[in-house]
Amino acid sequence: MCDVMRLKGKMAERGIRQEDLAKAVGIDRSTLNRRLKTGEDFTIGETNKIVAFLQLTAEDALNIFLPTLSHKRDF
Repeated sequence: MCDVMRLKGKMAERGIRQEDLAKAVGIDRSTLNRRLKTGEDFTIGETNKIVAFLQLTAEDALNIFLPTLSHKRDF
């Protein structure tokens, strides 16, 4: 399950609106909105596009898209 709060935080930091991210990922804004509300997972392709578009670090990407694994890792 995606860490929606962290993802929204990164969007806010970069001034990215849902419409902008949805367009960059190639999904409908309503689909993105639903996933942000429910924490529904993104596909690997969508995740890669989000990471690139938001210019996330590897650590940020892990914390957002694989939060249960990132908490078990020793950094």
